[in-house]
Amino acid sequence: MIRILYATMLLVAAIAINQRPAHAYEAPWCAVINNTEGSAFWDCQYRSFEHCYASSNLLAGNRGFCNQNPAYRGTDRNVHPTRRHVRQ
Repeated sequence: MIRILYATMLLVAAIAINQRPAHAYEAPWCAVINNTEGSAFWDCQYRSFEHCYASSNLLAGNRGFCNQNPAYRGTDRNVHPTRRHVRQ
């Protein structure tokens, strides 16, 4: 019984120590949907303009549009790595 208790406590401690903070998902495109006069909802989860326009409810007749996310910073990694030419 003591072994099961120690194993459970060790498992709980390992899970508690390995906690990571949650990261918000930001994408480069937002669906901006007008709720009322002067109020808008920004849904920033789309990777491309086409994905934003097709997936959002802009097609359902809501007054809205797709716009680039002003808070999106992108990644720091090189998207197109350069190749190094080696002389032989």
